[in-house]
Amino acid sequence: MREHDDGSQAGASDPLAGVPDAVYRLDAHGRFRYLNSAAEALMERTADELIGQHALNCFPDARGSFIEEQFRGAFTDGLARQFTYFYAPQKRWYEIRAFRDQDGLAVFFRDVDDHFRSDQQRDAEVRELTDVLEALPSATVLVDGDGRIINANRAWEVNGEVFRSDGHKPGGVGDNYLDAMRIGLDPADHAVIDAAMRRLVQEPTEGGVAYPATATFDHDYSCRMGEETAWFRLQASRVIGASRVVVTHTDITARVRSEQALAWQAAHDDLTGLPNRSSLLRSIRDALTDRSSDTGATGLLVLDLDGFKTVNDSLGHEVGDALLCQVAARLAEQVRPGDVVGRLGGDQFVVLARGCDSSEAAALAFRLQTTFALPFVASGITVPVSASIGVAVSRPDSDDAHQLLSDADAAMYAAKGSGRDRVHLFSPGLREAARWRLEVATRLREDAIDQLVVHYQPVVRLDTGEVEGVEALVRWQHPERGLLPPDSFLSVAEETGQVIPITRWLLRETTRRAAEWAAEGLPLRMSVNVSARHFSAETLVRDVRVALRESGLPADQLVLELTETTVAEDPTRAEDQLTVLRSFGVRVAIDDFGTGWSSLAQLFALPIGTLKIDRSLLNAAERAAAGESGAVLAAIVGLTRTLGIRSVAEGVETPEHLRMVRDAGCDLAQGWLLGQAMPADAVPGFVRRVQAAGGDLCALAVAGAAIHAG
Repeated sequence: MREHDDGSQAGASDPLAGVPDAVYRLDAHGRFRYLNSAAEALMERTADELIGQHALNCFPDARGSFIEEQFRGAFTDGLARQFTYFYAPQKRWYEIRAFRDQDGLAVFFRDVDDHFRSDQQRDAEVRELTDVLEALPSATVLVDGDGRIINANRAWEVNGEVFRSDGHKPGGVGDNYLDAMRIGLDPADHAVIDAAMRRLVQEPTEGGVAYPATATFDHDYSCRMGEETAWFRLQASRVIGASRVVVTHTDITARVRSEQALAWQAAHDDLTGLPNRSSLLRSIRDALTDRSSDTGATGLLVLDLDGFKTVNDSLGHEVGDALLCQVAARLAEQVRPGDVVGRLGGDQFVVLARGCDSSEAAALAFRLQTTFALPFVASGITVPVSASIGVAVSRPDSDDAHQLLSDADAAMYAAKGSGRDRVHLFSPGLREAARWRLEVATRLREDAIDQLVVHYQPVVRLDTGEVEGVEALVRWQHPERGLLPPDSFLSVAEETGQVIPITRWLLRETTRRAAEWAAEGLPLRMSVNVSARHFSAETLVRDVRVALRESGLPADQLVLELTETTVAEDPTRAEDQLTVLRSFGVRVAIDDFGTGWSSLAQLFALPIGTLKIDRSLLNAAERAAAGESGAVLAAIVGLTRTLGIRSVAEGVETPEHLRMVRDAGCDLAQGWLLGQAMPADAVPGFVRRVQAAGGDLCALAVAGAAIHAG
């Protein structure tokens, strides 16, 4: 190809034939002066057809188009133009560059349709992905194969503003994603995310798709954001057929905090916030398996509040709960650093002391005991409280948390049984006692009530020596251990609540017996012991009425005996029920007077008819100096007579005891001297033998006459 003399192309060889771009030249009037072979191919016209022709005449679709506008601009201002142009007749995209020269305009162009459409598709995909990312509520970024952020949604930017307020530069588009993730993140979490992201972008593909095994990645992490710690779930997914990765950060803070709250609640007591039983057992187990301490021993203290039930029943659960919280706080203040205070439930607390031998554990127990010296104030009410404390220390080879807790529990029961407000160290013998309590509790719930029997001890008038009545004393005819006294099982019955059905059975059994004896001409007044638990259950009045109705025994032939401490646990409730019983004729006696309690004013305000003087007063009087031995007894008896109450002396075992109680003016007496407890079948014969011998059992006893049961 060549140009004509007038500047148009002639048939000489084309100097631009090897140029990959299509090239043509226009003169100042817009006529073609030159085309290379690439231009002929793209324009689908030969040079002979176009040289000398006006471009707009040859390609009328360009008239008034964007390409004409660009060419005119280049002619006018002489500045180069570069743009893409869609040529409608061919339905293809071209990249065009136009340069002004002295003769006209040089135009270079190439077919970029495939590339342009690919870019358009990619841009459309990016726009679509951007729309999707923006629609996501979670902070989300698109990361390329080099680890750069190529897109980020609004939620990511909002989180970034929090970091910016702390003086950190948040990661944005163009920044390295892993560098951005260092802010506020634990290094261990960052290392996990770093390794996973590298695997995702470097994973080989098969058929353009990443292998499913590593195409996704999940990881939960915490991050410091401002003053708060937030938790996120990172979910990274590789884009199919590409090395880009979509990373979503879902805020799971609410869920994590809820799970933490539930986990805390599962391990702590709702009321006091102290570790609960399950948490304590874990801590004990950990302490037992930790051999790092010098002693290698673990001390465990179980504290049981004395008389707490009385507080709850008399002052209400609100005061009781406030009291428990104060006890928890005081204990926590007194323990050593590293010790654990927990609550087993009810009014029982536990102190776990690591690296603690027996003497140190005992010292800690006594120190804790002193915390109860000052009364507690709850809801404006001053409440005195004491605690019975059991102490157990692990053996070097022991790792049984349950056994150590059981040992401390057994020691606590021993402390409570020895008078309350005591500290007791565990000994192996207590383990057997604990097993016995468990057996008793189990059997009392099963068939043991059918193995109970009642023995009866005579109650004698001191003025005539006549047998006026009997006191019912329950025994357990154990199939393996033989006949067991009440103190071997009734305390467990009290703890478990089984004392109520036992007393219910005892009332029916004794009133039936008394009614049978009365029918045989032996009207003996029946005395039956009643537990404080029966007052709390508020079934005592009904149970007594049912027993009297079924047996036919007159109400005034039944005496209900209560200890001072029984009444003291809830005097108001006791008074209400005793008043009802007294109203239909049942007699009421206070047993074991002189062993504890006593607000005499409150005691004698109750509707009682009899006061039973404990044998401890007889023993004290017997040890007193001559001339003063009967002073205490006489004072008590004088008080009872002033109040119109009969007195019964218990534990009369010697003629000297009998003399003392007679001199003091007691009305009635009972004890081994006058007759031991005997089975029901032996009672009628015993009473008739006394009657046959003159009827004065006191005289017979002093004379040494043997009146045998049977």
